[in-house]
Amino acid sequence: MGKEEKVYMFDSILRDGSQAQGVSFSVTDKIKIVKKLDEMGIDYIEAGNPSSNPKDREFFEEIKSLKFLNSKLCAFGSTRRSGIKAEEDEGLEKLINSGADVFAIFGKAWDFQVTDIIKTSLLENLNMIGDSIKYLVSLNKEVVFDAEHFFDGFKNNKEYSIEVLNVAKRAGAKWIVLCDTNGGTMPNEVIDIIQYLVKDLKFDNIGVHFHDDAGMAVANSIMAVHYGVRHVQGTFTGVGERCGNANLSSIIANLSLKMDYTTIKKDMLEYLTVAFRYISEACNMTPNERTPYVGNCAFSHKGGMHIDAVRKNPKSFEHINPAFVGNSRRILVSEVSGRSTILPALRKINPKIDKDSPETKAVVKRVKDLEYIGYQFEGAEGSFELLMRKELNVFKPSFKLIEYKVIAERPYISDLSATAIVKIMVNGKLEITAADGKGPVNALDKALRKALGVFYKELADVYLTDYKVRVISGTKATSAKIRVLIESTDGISTWTTVGVSYDIIEASWLALVDSVEYKLIQSNKEE
Repeated sequence: MGKEEKVYMFDSILRDGSQAQGVSFSVTDKIKIVKKLDEMGIDYIEAGNPSSNPKDREFFEEIKSLKFLNSKLCAFGSTRRSGIKAEEDEGLEKLINSGADVFAIFGKAWDFQVTDIIKTSLLENLNMIGDSIKYLVSLNKEVVFDAEHFFDGFKNNKEYSIEVLNVAKRAGAKWIVLCDTNGGTMPNEVIDIIQYLVKDLKFDNIGVHFHDDAGMAVANSIMAVHYGVRHVQGTFTGVGERCGNANLSSIIANLSLKMDYTTIKKDMLEYLTVAFRYISEACNMTPNERTPYVGNCAFSHKGGMHIDAVRKNPKSFEHINPAFVGNSRRILVSEVSGRSTILPALRKINPKIDKDSPETKAVVKRVKDLEYIGYQFEGAEGSFELLMRKELNVFKPSFKLIEYKVIAERPYISDLSATAIVKIMVNGKLEITAADGKGPVNALDKALRKALGVFYKELADVYLTDYKVRVISGTKATSAKIRVLIESTDGISTWTTVGVSYDIIEASWLALVDSVEYKLIQSNKEE
């Protein structure tokens, strides 16, 4: 391999990703994702099948006005149907009319799929592939041929699956992509097959498309590149049908940082984490925080010995510098944390504190006591700072709760199903406020912020971005203890707070109060 050799990235999140359970893109969603992938320097963006549904057809019309900086837009479809000419096929016509730069068409590479599923002859299947590619190439279009079920086909009838590739090559396909459509191929099989095709049969325009049904999609993609493949398909977040597709964010990081290949634009590698989160949100999916390189857990350290070691030398427990992919190290606070874990955070409040100070020991004990009853601070940095300030006696509440009342009713006329009344005291002044909301927690949140807004204008820009509920003691059914995590933002920074109670409203209230108090502390720091 020559250093910095190019491997072309092909993202299928808008086509294959849309087939994942729970994913449904609007046209606006798709355009946002296309712009982000283009900005990152993904070579090919497979944006959908214009013959499959009206939404995809609308998208291709909308996208015609968009000027791409780095990517080629690809429309997906099938070879011609059996028994007709390519120029008469309705699906191919819709591909041509889509206005895309590139056409990806699939055809069967497994004889079983030909005879038992699409029910045509092996010869006609070859003709369908060859005719379709020739026709599209004759229109000066770039064609990517997806050899569907190739790996299963190769293992069952090697001669026929290879003839499928040869037909596509002779017809003029730019890339011939080997698809592991069922997702069950192992890395050792990939190595043997790729070596045979590249070294023995001299294919030089091979791509791969792996599904993750056996958990091997990224490993298979990496092995394929190592043995000669230069075109890799997947989805940026790994989302896809069944168990998902090969995760391009992991593949890009591995190829770029571990194997010296060129993938996306070099200056965009440090935005990989931001792009991962942006695209996850556009998919209306919570980002998988355990995703390698780009997840929040990727460089998180919880065990006291691990934390001590990584502070002395990051390479002790980190395989790369997280900044290379735009991520950051997270030191998690929990019942397994030692004093050395908590000390740096304490010193931000009081620089004179050391590891053996009574205050340090008190904070460690308080964390362990609270986690024993259900709290969890490893993802709740807002509540943890408040805990430290309380133990150090430097916390002054911004308000005093007199009482709150929440009323939920059924049936309700509008979509506001609950009302909250909040009575608070700030510097001796009483404020009583009510608000309607979509459920009791939303009503309580709105009422609290409305009441405090009279005294603290800096809360006007604060809003919740995430709300998670976890049942801690599930054996107690509806009387179980509840942990609530709330993520808040002011549009610039983001923080998380936690509350625990047997009452879900009270747990939510505790997390809401911490969110407000944390914001006010940060505002005072800035001032």
